[in-house]
Amino acid sequence: MIFDSHAHYDDEAFDEDRDEILSSLRAGGIGRVVNIGASLETTRKAIALAEQYPFLFAAAGVHPSDTGELTEDNFSYIEEALQMPKVVALGEIGLDYHWDEPGRPVQKKWFERQLFLAGEKKMPIVIHSREAAQDTYDIMRATGAAQMRGVIHCFSYGPEMAGKFLDWGYYLGIGGVITFSNGKKLKEVVKYMPLDQMLLETDCPYLSPVPNRGKRNSSLNLHYVVKAVAELKGISEETVERVTYENACRFYRLDTE
Repeated sequence: MIFDSHAHYDDEAFDEDRDEILSSLRAGGIGRVVNIGASLETTRKAIALAEQYPFLFAAAGVHPSDTGELTEDNFSYIEEALQMPKVVALGEIGLDYHWDEPGRPVQKKWFERQLFLAGEKKMPIVIHSREAAQDTYDIMRATGAAQMRGVIHCFSYGPEMAGKFLDWGYYLGIGGVITFSNGKKLKEVVKYMPLDQMLLETDCPYLSPVPNRGKRNSSLNLHYVVKAVAELKGISEETVERVTYENACRFYRLDTE
């Protein structure tokens, strides 16, 4: 079975057939999924979905692009959410410099706040970092995140930056980009990194792998990612599935079934 470590089934792209897709996952070889919060609203939706499906879990957090909504008052919801039984991580949090809004000072403030909260609650962290490698690394080092359990979701940097996070014991999230013809940098990272620090993810409904690139993604497409990883590392697809499943269970502190 495959563990999808990062999905967004609360997204409106699934409004018409969400239950149909989720109910089909196990027959399609998907054993578990973590649905990731990206705002206060989507965190609530992620938790509600996790409570509805036994194989689904949730992460609570605010994506850098949504940190403009945070205030001292409403931020308390994230702390409350971390106490809920099916919430297994704080995320996704981080920095995204691809967009100008919200401004970098706002993103940094709430990244730091959420890192400190994760440390206080001893929760694993799911990190989003886009075009912000050095600032992400520096803030994480300054806040003690090197000692936390974390994953760099949808890893998009080269082997040198990968090595810095791997040295901390972090996991790297690998998804559909590994099948793209322009994903050469990620292919280098996958060849270089140890399999026992890899998590498989879709980030669905985004980043569908080839041959479904450009279409709505789902966990069922992870078989293409497994195949690509196996070919790059010269190992069996069964090994990729088994080890990454065990990795995700260890990261999210879930029993292996």
